[in-house]
Amino acid sequence: MPLPTVIVPGYLESAIAYLTLEQSLTQLGFPTVTVPLRRRDWLPTVGGRPVTPILQQLDLTVKQILQESQATQINLIGHSAGGWISRIYLGEKPYTPRSKANPSIWNAHPLVATLITLGTPHISQERWTRWNLDFVTNNYPGAFYKNVRYVCVAGKTIFGERRPGSWLAYSSYQLTCGQGNTWGDGITPIASAHLEGAENLIIEGVRHSPRTPGMWYGSPEPLKVWVKYLI
Repeated sequence: MPLPTVIVPGYLESAIAYLTLEQSLTQLGFPTVTVPLRRRDWLPTVGGRPVTPILQQLDLTVKQILQESQATQINLIGHSAGGWISRIYLGEKPYTPRSKANPSIWNAHPLVATLITLGTPHISQERWTRWNLDFVTNNYPGAFYKNVRYVCVAGKTIFGERRPGSWLAYSSYQLTCGQGNTWGDGITPIASAHLEGAENLIIEGVRHSPRTPGMWYGSPEPLKVWVKYLI
């Protein structure tokens, strides 16, 4: 029996954007739910502030689907920032926000069989995200938990250049990995989307967001590449 699956939306994204992916996975036999986020739920995290409110909703969603399915583990799919937020969720170190004295610990790695990240910037030079990403990198480098299967999916679609049509990609790649002239999905460069020790995949032609016209990670053809890693 396939494990239930939870989708963690990307930064400032709502659950509704992942409805088609949720339905596709369910039709393939993986009962799937998305953390029920609205765009306004992200507002407390803007400016590099702690993502604790998102982690709390993720935890509630995981516990609910485990109870409903009577399963002992889930698959976790994190899109964009949802990928590194998921890595915090797996962890056992106190996630101590700069503004709060009480640490938060989820220690969810025993509950997760497979973590798939889609276009996740696992590293960043951008000052607003550095605190959170440094926390992840310093405490849980690479495919940290050996009991969890990590699958990191990157897109090879747009080469960043200082010219019309590629300028946004260039700027985003520069902010993320420190190099603009490289390949990525238009937002996240390949160099940032992979982790040491993970199953690292590259899919050509996919764009970063589910709202972008054309093909993204959850479209039917790209989905075939990574769905086989779900348990």
